[in-house]
Amino acid sequence: MGDTHGAVFWTELMTRDCAAAMAYYGQVCGWEFTTMPDPEGNDYHIGMRGGQPVVGIMDMTQIPGLESAPPYWFSYFAVDDLEAAVAQTQAAGGKVLRPIFPVPGTGHIAIVEDPTGAALGLMKPESMEGGGTVKPDWAAESDGPDPEENFPV
Repeated sequence: MGDTHGAVFWTELMTRDCAAAMAYYGQVCGWEFTTMPDPEGNDYHIGMRGGQPVVGIMDMTQIPGLESAPPYWFSYFAVDDLEAAVAQTQAAGGKVLRPIFPVPGTGHIAIVEDPTGAALGLMKPESMEGGGTVKPDWAAESDGPDPEENFPV
């Protein structure tokens, strides 16, 4: 297994009040934020610590099916073999909520539910080797941080 297999690779806050969330986490955690437009035209906020990205924050009001959901943190776990991890999830009694899809410049993701009903993301980053980078293509077009420097694997 790779060095990142099973590790929390990324986590993001889904909220209806990004400004309040950024103010809170900036004060409590010391994060600084940069904002990038995502492909759907919304803003994606990246919390930075020491110049490195640590979390994402996004507005959940535009996401279908989340109208009555409370704000929550969502985590993505790195796996060496995404297809195998999805099959293992199903074999263990979990469900696929969103089949494998590409995130350009980042990797491939599947949204699943574990056998207890908890939702999570399984992710095969573009580079699982040390020293590689993960850089969303859409981020490279923004005025935000340099993705070559800020999305390390």
